[in-house]
Amino acid sequence: MSSETTTAPPQALPKKMRWFDGFAMSMTMPAALIATLGASISGLGGWGAAILWAISMILAMGVNWLYTELATMFPNSSGGIADYAAKAWKSRAPWVAPLAGVGYWLPWGTNLATYGAVTGALVQAQWFPEADWAVSFGPIHLSFPIVVGLGVIVLLWGINAIGVRMAMSFVYITAALLMIPLFVFIVLPLFSGDWHPGELTWRLASGWEGLRTALVWMYIMAWTTFGIEVCATFAPEYKNSVKDTTRAIKAAVLFCLGVFFLIPLTLGGYAGEAAIDEDPAAFFVGAFGNLVGGASDFMVICLIASLILIMTTSVADASRVLYNMGREHVTVPAVGKLDRRGIPMRSLNVMLVMNILVLVVLQSPLAIIVTGNLGYILTHILAVSGYWLLRKDRPVAVRPIKLPRFFTPLSIVLAVLLAVILVVGATGFSITGYGGLKELFIALGVLAAGVIIWAVVRKRDQASGWVAPSDEDSTSAH
Repeated sequence: MSSETTTAPPQALPKKMRWFDGFAMSMTMPAALIATLGASISGLGGWGAAILWAISMILAMGVNWLYTELATMFPNSSGGIADYAAKAWKSRAPWVAPLAGVGYWLPWGTNLATYGAVTGALVQAQWFPEADWAVSFGPIHLSFPIVVGLGVIVLLWGINAIGVRMAMSFVYITAALLMIPLFVFIVLPLFSGDWHPGELTWRLASGWEGLRTALVWMYIMAWTTFGIEVCATFAPEYKNSVKDTTRAIKAAVLFCLGVFFLIPLTLGGYAGEAAIDEDPAAFFVGAFGNLVGGASDFMVICLIASLILIMTTSVADASRVLYNMGREHVTVPAVGKLDRRGIPMRSLNVMLVMNILVLVVLQSPLAIIVTGNLGYILTHILAVSGYWLLRKDRPVAVRPIKLPRFFTPLSIVLAVLLAVILVVGATGFSITGYGGLKELFIALGVLAAGVIIWAVVRKRDQASGWVAPSDEDSTSAH
């Protein structure tokens, strides 16, 4: 074998994962639920939150069931649902590729900054309350929580730079820690003697106002419930892309459906809505201490672990999506390269720089992340409707998993429902207090920038004669 062959960078991501690795990645969603549960109970009441979380999860279950077929049609795609949308709409609207790609990548890609800042705030509040210093250098602002957040960002970048097995080891450690509060919050309240589900309320108004409020909250919840599609992004890296992808998605769907319905009832019924209203962001820390007899430090460690799990999954997912966008020339082609170990280092480096800038300049980028829901839900709409288009345009394509025929009209129904949630949610920020017109325009501007970059790259490709590889019926089972 020649030296050129042995030293050349690989052309595909290495296949080192199994379905339970993808399932472990999906534990990001219950972790995100713990972080946002209080706000939903405070706004909707315990029963209202439980029902809406369950409805949102049922919608996510239907959507992700469709993705099991799409993932096996394109087992070599590391772009996940954004790439499914691009392939389905390519002949009709090629600009869907950058729209879906950027819409999907932005919320996942900036999670390091968001949850890094939250991690820093938790560390300060629990162990270093006196470290309240802050310095500024023009637009750059540093404080103790920001420095901790920067340290977490660099740490997780380094873990992913080492390789997928190191990242998965970190995922399993943090997921194991997450299972402790999940068990405590779901099981122990039932035997505590202080669980009063009958005292939970339904705060949704009747009529159009109640429906509008529910749709806006479902817009917010979608980022958490629909995120189990992360299992599909790693399809090329599963040892058996067909079987492992579908097993990971199905396991994540069923597990999260139970968790998302039960925790608002069990933990909400134990803590009480009055305590949740008083401190929706951290009420569960006190509830955990009461249930196990103290151990607030350990609860904060578990919470930080859950945030690190979100960030680890986010950097792994978003870097692969950006790598696939570069490989497909949907964005700057330079990011679509692997290093000699099969790691998308250029994509990882872009994410490192972006998250450092977001954290030190914006400090608290939560509004941008929540605004990212616009692009995220739009990507789901394009991918779900793309299921119908692929059935129509490629009737003889190889489909290792082919769902029953009723899933075709179901995909249209789900796309319409998501479109309604998108329109009502993106124009109703004020109901939940998660932003306003400024955040909406930021989201639209980022999506537009993605399309402009794609147009420039496409023009250069046409001038140079670059031709995208065909994906017609490219479904070999691995």
